[in-house]
Amino acid sequence: MQSNWWKLLGLAGVVSVVATGAVIARGERQRRAYTPDEVRERLHERHARAQQNGS
Repeated sequence: MQSNWWKLLGLAGVVSVVATGAVIARGERQRRAYTPDEVRERLHERHARAQQNGS
């Protein structure tokens, strides 16, 4: 019975690593989908908001 818990814990660890990798890959695909102009526009918007909040 004791070894079954370790096997289950190991399997849960592997599943969590795979799930984390999938989330990271998804974010990377979304980030690469932006055109350079879209990235520039978003950065300008974020900068303008930061300047408003900081003042």
